[in-house]
Amino acid sequence: MTEEILINVTPQETRVAITGSGVVQELLIERSASRGLVGNIYMGRVARVLPGMQSAFLEIGLERAAFLHVADIWQHRKAISGEPAKPIERILAEGEPLLVQVVKDPIGSKGARLSTQISIAGRLLVYLPNDPHIGISQKIEDESGRQALRDRLKDLVPAEEKGGFIVRTLAESASEEELRADLDYLRHLWKVIRERSMGGAGEGTSASAPQLLYQDLSLAQRVMRDMVTSQTGRVLIDSRENYQKLAAFAQNYMPQVHGKLEHYIGERPLFDLYNVETEIEKALSRRVDLKSGGYLIIDQTEAMTTIDVNTGGFVGSRNFDDTIFKTNLEAAQAIARQLRLRNLGGIIIVDFIDMQSEEHRAAVLEEFRRALARDRTRMSVNGFTALGLVEMTRKRTRESLAHVLCQPCPTCDGRGEVKTAHTVCYEILREILREARAFNAREYRVLASQPVIDLFHEEESASVAMLSDFIGKPISMQVESSYSQEQFDIVLM
Repeated sequence: MTEEILINVTPQETRVAITGSGVVQELLIERSASRGLVGNIYMGRVARVLPGMQSAFLEIGLERAAFLHVADIWQHRKAISGEPAKPIERILAEGEPLLVQVVKDPIGSKGARLSTQISIAGRLLVYLPNDPHIGISQKIEDESGRQALRDRLKDLVPAEEKGGFIVRTLAESASEEELRADLDYLRHLWKVIRERSMGGAGEGTSASAPQLLYQDLSLAQRVMRDMVTSQTGRVLIDSRENYQKLAAFAQNYMPQVHGKLEHYIGERPLFDLYNVETEIEKALSRRVDLKSGGYLIIDQTEAMTTIDVNTGGFVGSRNFDDTIFKTNLEAAQAIARQLRLRNLGGIIIVDFIDMQSEEHRAAVLEEFRRALARDRTRMSVNGFTALGLVEMTRKRTRESLAHVLCQPCPTCDGRGEVKTAHTVCYEILREILREARAFNAREYRVLASQPVIDLFHEEESASVAMLSDFIGKPISMQVESSYSQEQFDIVLM
């Protein structure tokens, strides 16, 4: 599948759409005011050590303290392979500086997650300054190819090298010169970071904490580094200034990509031309329509994401089982795409339409796994449970599309529902009765939204009259146009 990468840049944000087979396959958004933190390296300061949780909180200069678990401490990992592992309270002390890297962005109310195992990504290699071994990307499955890459890199790495490397998938087709250039770039970058971490004063000293030592590349540069492959036809950028910056970046670090860059100068906005704006709107909707007439319902909660498959108006040409099977096959493709578009992570439960045939179940699961294989994010998929659900996990390192672009509704506070006008009317009547028993007012004035006041003047007018007679005081109504349907006030006159 030939891909095109579209990069839309404004001073406020950068948006990237990856298209393939005529539709948007993936969306990435980074705002200038809130750039992602994954990959950033900090000199942090230990704020609290929690022995009971075997974790610590570190100040790294953010609004919320960042989280470090003992399993992500390099000294602990080294101990696992040899002598017994030390508990976190014997590794860290409150107030001490510590070199750390962000491995997961802050999500919701949770702070960033940290690791002391530093890794610096290049285009072809990932440098591990603390881990002297050579690893190969799991996506390279051919054992002979893995060994050949390992041998090639060993020939390039000097004997005195203390760190290690992970060979990325793109290195399969790289020349020796390209590998050496990437290796030299990463080692030089680590030298600069080390000098900054020591405050430029040499060994035995450290930079003042908290302090940012290294910021990962911008979104557009990361896309160039990580996502431009042999399958990428071209990369369109709609900003001349950023096109020139990316062209210079490509020329210096990845010359083979330079020829794929194009500056888009059309009058029509780039994302409008490729229908990306419409896809973004669809990706924020709860319902996703399938071409056959079926549809998906996608609900994000704090604990997990649930996806429900429905036949809708689809009627198969043969029989009901065939209709269900075809809907589920189409849904498997659509779900895989929606996971990428919306960047849904964590626990995901898929409720395919019930299938009686074991053969159909196996075919749908195989189609689902095949569609998910395009995803760059690590995931695991289990088979059908006893209840006919498919359970899966997808690694979550940043906020979902909905969390980036939206906020909880101030009217329903994220419930997705509001009380009916009738419900609010009856709440108001109970509240007036409660107030009448506690206070001796001359009159009770109700301030509420238009639908609620309309109901009091029409269907519930008798109820208001009965209550007024019961408490012996007049009740008046006043519309407050700024009130939501659930809001109301009772003024004692």
